Amino acid sequence: MRVLVTGGGGFLGRALCRRLTAAGHEVRALQRRFSPPLAALGIEQRLGDIRDPDTVHGATAGCDAVVHTAARVGPAGDPAPFFATNLTGTRHIVDACRRHHVGTLIHTSSPSVVFDNTDIDGADETLPYPRRPLGPYPASKAAAERLVLAADGPDLATAALRPHCIWGPGDPHFTPRLLRAARLGVFPLPGGGRKLIDTVYVDNAAHAHLLALDRVRPGTPAAGRPYFITQGVPCTFARSLALFFRALGSSPRLQPVPGSLARAAGGLCESGWRRLRLPGEPPLDRCLVAGALYANWFDISAARTHLGYVPLVSTGEGLRRLGRDAVTYGGGAGMPGP
Repeated sequence: MRVLVTGGGGFLGRALCRRLTAAGHEVRALQRRFSPPLAALGIEQRLGDIRDPDTVHGATAGCDAVVHTAARVGPAGDPAPFFATNLTGTRHIVDACRRHHVGTLIHTSSPSVVFDNTDIDGADETLPYPRRPLGPYPASKAAAERLVLAADGPDLATAALRPHCIWGPGDPHFTPRLLRAARLGVFPLPGGGRKLIDTVYVDNAAHAHLLALDRVRPGTPAAGRPYFITQGVPCTFARSLALFFRALGSSPRLQPVPGSLARAAGGLCESGWRRLRLPGEPPLDRCLVAGALYANWFDISAARTHLGYVPLVSTGEGLRRLGRDAVTYGGGAGMPGP
């Protein structure tokens, strides 16, 4: 097939483009900036913003399927930019798929769309959307997911994948923050890190998207529904951190912090960062704290049944690859975040 990957230059997008190309598909990537790694793969690149409908329609024309990974990501901030990219941009994608007779749309969503500040202990996709999302990112992603799933029909088959805490070599999002904290020698552990979480290695997340492209067809049981995607091996937050820090060659002391104190610190840090209009992301925010304080692991039976999903890379092998990347690239490897 000819497949359009939005956000192709991103962490998950690059992994998807590599696997799609290896599988024999013709790949076109749409992102805001030119990507040398995609150029090395010989992938056609369209530069632009999904908030612009003309850009989206031009990139979608002639494609058989779309994998929509592009999104605005962040713990907090003005809701308007989040909704402009994550909801309005997704609406442009859906409209373009319909106009250009694209058969399949696979949307990259997030488990945060169902998080409501309570433990998620092995829940499946029947978990409802919360009345009060934690922030503009999950709120906008939930709205986009609903839009995509509602678009499923006889001419356009859709599905939404919810990979949790994607990690692996080359991830630029969480490693710098965690390694900066590790250099202090002490890493705060809200609530003691006793809750169970599950994550997903980047190649497994990409593999799930390729399976969805193959299985999601109009009228099939796989279409019109969301899917949690993880390693399928939950462990405590404290244990997860210890394993990842070990893989990265770092050994900060994990210091338990009372949950109430962590919540207060996250909220104050987040609001102060926003009011002072400081650059980048705050070192602590409500999402990071919530990821440590509450259980976040999911029943992936639906993905196994309808998509045939089985993780290809074990957590142990993923950690070994992460460690090799950290040594080679000076700590540029990835770390999971809430």
